[in-house]
Amino acid sequence: MSEKENVVTEQFEQAQVAVKALSEKPSDEALLELYALYKQASNGDVSGDKPGFFDFVGTAKYDAWGKLEGMDQATAMQNYVNFARDLGADL
Repeated sequence: MSEKENVVTEQFEQAQVAVKALSEKPSDEALLELYALYKQASNGDVSGDKPGFFDFVGTAKYDAWGKLEGMDQATAMQNYVNFARDLGADL
């Protein structure tokens, strides 16, 4: 791993902790964005079967992650860090 990749990975890990410590819970839309960026950064493109029609939360998560298909994992990590900062996370 390059030095830049190490820095981004470290910031990504710090951002995950900082998001959990936010004084106010983010909106549902923000939480979906965080989830999608986290999954893309950790696992890459969406995989597995799409949840059933009546699993509204599961479907929303799957769809949000699917919108990031093709984004490389380092970019997803950086976007997660940037979004966490926008939400007020102390990084």
